[in-house]
Amino acid sequence: MSNELWRKTALQLASDIRTGATTSREVLEAHLERVDKINPHVNAIVRVMADDARDAADAADAAVKRGDTLGLLHGVPMTVKENIDIAGLPTTQGIPLLTEAIPPTDAPIVEAMKKAGAIPFARTNLPDLGLRVHTDSTLYGRTKNPWSADRTAGGSSGGEGASLATGMSPLGVGNDIGGSLRNPAHACGIASIKPTVGAIADAQYFPEQDRGMAAQTMLTQGVMARRIADVRAGFLAVVGQHPRDPLSVPAQFADIAQGQRLKVAVLADPPGGSTHPEIAAAVRQAADVLSNLGHEVVDATPPEYEKTLDTWGQMMSAELRAQLDLLKLAVGENGWKLLEYSMEVIPDVSFSDYLRAQMTRDGLTRQWQMWFEEYPILLSPTWSQPPFVYDFDIADRDSAAATLELMRPVKPANVLGIPAVVVPCGRAESLPVGVQVMGTRYSDLRCLSVAEMIESAQPEITPIDPDGL
Repeated sequence: MSNELWRKTALQLASDIRTGATTSREVLEAHLERVDKINPHVNAIVRVMADDARDAADAADAAVKRGDTLGLLHGVPMTVKENIDIAGLPTTQGIPLLTEAIPPTDAPIVEAMKKAGAIPFARTNLPDLGLRVHTDSTLYGRTKNPWSADRTAGGSSGGEGASLATGMSPLGVGNDIGGSLRNPAHACGIASIKPTVGAIADAQYFPEQDRGMAAQTMLTQGVMARRIADVRAGFLAVVGQHPRDPLSVPAQFADIAQGQRLKVAVLADPPGGSTHPEIAAAVRQAADVLSNLGHEVVDATPPEYEKTLDTWGQMMSAELRAQLDLLKLAVGENGWKLLEYSMEVIPDVSFSDYLRAQMTRDGLTRQWQMWFEEYPILLSPTWSQPPFVYDFDIADRDSAAATLELMRPVKPANVLGIPAVVVPCGRAESLPVGVQVMGTRYSDLRCLSVAEMIESAQPEITPIDPDGL
């Protein structure tokens, strides 16, 4: 029995631990066994903290026996991307320069997960400094897509995506400034949320504590899992204000009222590039699910969509160019190659252009907020293409440009600071497709509820054994 516990969802495991149907130690051992079996085939997990996790699991089981008040995720093992601080362990960001970068305290999201009872037991792979949408780090190498070993697992939270999809972990945390929570969800067939900016506190020690403007306005921490219910549980466990993040807020989040019907905008083929026909069909399949449930579904495009994409590029270009000398020293050959190509593709911006981009972002946010008054939900692709063959993004300048084009649907949520949930729906080239559910700021729970409606009409496709096993 215990060796099959890795198949269960985080909430199922929490319930079984709480009722005594199993123990936290049994759940942990099942996942450690799964890691031993699977990770050599996907290279998603880069560090296992087995001894500390066993101690925590035994303490969790003792709490159950005592009848203590238990958190929602009590005793459930979880994974943590290796650019999120865990006290006493290096936050390597995937680069040799930070192998001794050991933070004194946990990141707020880890602190909150522990408070809810979850047990961090492993760290997951990411590209150097999280700067690619393909996961291949100088320290740890490439993470393989469990569906097809020659395709990308997405990035930068690709280690999390592959770990979850293969049952090595039931729950994970990552972060997102250009789709990094959502890209791996699309590529690996799992679920995730990029929340409203400020909903989940964000603080780190390395490379430095003080964040640039792009990070302050567009970077978010978030939750990843196989099922939307687990993403919701993780989200509720970690939201809220924290003194280490001056931009975090004690927000209230809009959800769907009982029997409420929404007007849903469908953008199956976003402006600014091409869309694979099977991906457009998957978005329409998701729209049909909502239509069949009584929601009003219409084709509609948000205001200034391509201008929003350009604004993301301008903001990222300005900050990356300002740090190129330092980045060249920190990232490996492939990471630098991507930066060089990207700087060719994304126009250089002057300081005055950068200031105008910040003003433009404010105006775009206002326009989209008003648009969401009429269309509370926007359905779109996550990527407009299936997961690419690994290293396509750094093959040449044209490939780098094509990568920026295919990931265009994830950029607006970062520019505007709005929530975006990814849920598997349909296939393209026999690979899973992630449909993106977006809404106005602080409608995170509503987006999750809509995503769960879509999910309820789909077969469960993970956990899976990886390609080639």
